Amino acid sequence: MNTHTTAGLRTLALALALGSALTAWAQTPSSPAPPQKLRIVGGLAGLNQYTRNEEPFWTKELPRLTQGRYTAEIAPFDRAGVPGTEMLRLIQLGVVPFGTALLSNISAQYPEYAAPDLAGLNPNIATLRKTLAAFRPYLEKSLRERHDIEVLAVYVYPAQVLFCKRALASLTDLQGRRVRVSSATQADFMTALGAIPVLVGFAQLLPNMASGNTECAITGTMSGNLLGLHEVTTHVHTLPVTWGLAVFGANLAAWQALPGDLRAVLSHELPKLETAIWAESERETAEGLACNRGQPSCTTARKGSMTEVASTKEDERWRKEILVGTVLPRWLQRCNQRCKELWDQTIGQAHGIVAPPPK
Repeated sequence: MNTHTTAGLRTLALALALGSALTAWAQTPSSPAPPQKLRIVGGLAGLNQYTRNEEPFWTKELPRLTQGRYTAEIAPFDRAGVPGTEMLRLIQLGVVPFGTALLSNISAQYPEYAAPDLAGLNPNIATLRKTLAAFRPYLEKSLRERHDIEVLAVYVYPAQVLFCKRALASLTDLQGRRVRVSSATQADFMTALGAIPVLVGFAQLLPNMASGNTECAITGTMSGNLLGLHEVTTHVHTLPVTWGLAVFGANLAAWQALPGDLRAVLSHELPKLETAIWAESERETAEGLACNRGQPSCTTARKGSMTEVASTKEDERWRKEILVGTVLPRWLQRCNQRCKELWDQTIGQAHGIVAPPPK
């Protein structure tokens, strides 16, 4: 990290420390204490995980559940001036006492956290649940012991699928096409198919498609629709390349400093919020596809007229071969021998996939 970046983070840390720390009690002998207010940094702005679940929980449900004793303010991390790649560090420092970290954002620095959402690993949400169940004990222990972060929930975004401008009948038709990706593991999967991965941020996705820099894009079924991809692409493939996992965690000291009754409420209610978000993501995956096709069941987004391309037996064969032959070995190259042991003891054991020795 260069000097300018370090200075910038220090400035950001100071600003966030002043604005994001737990608001102190303001109490005098003659007046009752006002509600205690939490400062929360949530997930991605504009997506249903945030607007339908996270924001209402903190701004409405928390005051209701605590009879007004506790309130909260929440801001999405991508509009709060918080670099997603630095979220883990900022929570660890206590600058962001309660925050949401996308595993894809932090896996460049900590590649082991990419394991549960490797490209091609989870072709449906049931498999993703099984994968996370196998990996979660390690994830919670690692974040607590290495980063002083208490994991309070693990959220999931809808399936990340392929939108393309030209027709395709199977994944092999992607050969030679420039495909927008958002992570190293997605890039590995596309490279194995003979496609040309192009790393593009979500906000730049549509301009890239319009300019011709990319002709296909991997993104969420519904987020792609809300962005307008159904207006510039013609075909959508249903295979989830990845999903998108996010950890909601607390700085360990900040968590332990909370009043006991508040910790009890959050410990009881945040698993319910997690369950609701997973159900929302599963429903939204299907609804996003329906809206892109222009089906009558689409009621919450814009209707398109895209052609839906279902996974074939050949696609399923390619998915498994690429996962074992390319995605997993390249992840191990970015990781180390300990990651092979981690895989074999957790996700690999759950799915019967032994990791090859790191090269």
